[in-house]
Amino acid sequence: MGKGSFISDSVLKKIVLSYTYVAIWIFLSFTVIVYNKFILDKKMYDWPFPISLTMIHMSFCASIAFLMIRVFKLVEPVSMSRDLYISSVVPIGALYSLSLWLSNSAYIYLSVSFIQMLKALMPVAVYSIGVLLKKEGFKTETMVNMLSISFGVSIAAYGEAKFDVWGVALQLGAVAFEATRLVLIQILLTSKGISLNPITSLYYVAPCCFVFLLVPWIFVEYPILKSASSLHFDYVIFGTNSLCAFALNLAVFLLVGKTSALTMNVAGVVKDWLLIAFSWSVIKDTVTPINLFGYGLAFVGVGYYNHSKLKALKAIEAQKKATEADEETGKLLEKRENDGLGRKNESKDLN
Repeated sequence: MGKGSFISDSVLKKIVLSYTYVAIWIFLSFTVIVYNKFILDKKMYDWPFPISLTMIHMSFCASIAFLMIRVFKLVEPVSMSRDLYISSVVPIGALYSLSLWLSNSAYIYLSVSFIQMLKALMPVAVYSIGVLLKKEGFKTETMVNMLSISFGVSIAAYGEAKFDVWGVALQLGAVAFEATRLVLIQILLTSKGISLNPITSLYYVAPCCFVFLLVPWIFVEYPILKSASSLHFDYVIFGTNSLCAFALNLAVFLLVGKTSALTMNVAGVVKDWLLIAFSWSVIKDTVTPINLFGYGLAFVGVGYYNHSKLKALKAIEAQKKATEADEETGKLLEKRENDGLGRKNESKDLN
């Protein structure tokens, strides 16, 4: 009874912790998206400088990471050679900076709800790039599923009341760059056995992102900011916004590390529906029935994709356990044989 009770308590604790990590991530992701929309939208705070906003986030995250690793020594640094940094971290940093820049820019032109609908294309982009880079194997069933997701998003786009071609192009570009970054993380970092916690990841990647963003900022936004006399920097607004972005980076690693990337995908779908509801009810964005029907189709496709991934992970886990059990059995038999030989040798010595 005691043992069964202990197992139940342990399982319950694990479930509660998992849901807590999911809730924290959804809350922070929701907050950052709405906060960024508030700052960038011309009808709200009216500070339409996405490159500058992203650079503020990166400089804040890099500074906190530097203090925690180099000054207060709260986190152990990861040993990384210059060649490894250039070949692995720099490409990932470049893609991350482009993804953040374009996704933040899209909030100027598109509603929060429609952007979340377009983000449903992320599994399509990740799978397609994985196949191109030979990280994923081509499967007809999976490709049909990807096409169904794309079809659903196309219907949602057709029903969008405030469709903006430039905004859609920016968001699709952000999805493509983010998907490529995720695949490269698997190829470049995982294959080389590099393990980065959230702080060390920001320590290496955030400065790299800042440098890449500096070039377009000098030509695109700096001249406007320099000539504008009415603009002022609100330290409370941008400080709390950067703090939310930093906390979100920590929450992503916490969620994936303590649960799985699949859990994050499923949680992302829940977050998208919440944002669509918030966008419609609070921000008063127009959400049409065709929008919802199209996103509903895409949602079913994404749900099936996550289900297939879960089945594949369970099969791999079961195979791994079976292999470990076979190895354990083999060791046990070998030990028995050795013990038997030992007893035979002892009996011979006695005779």
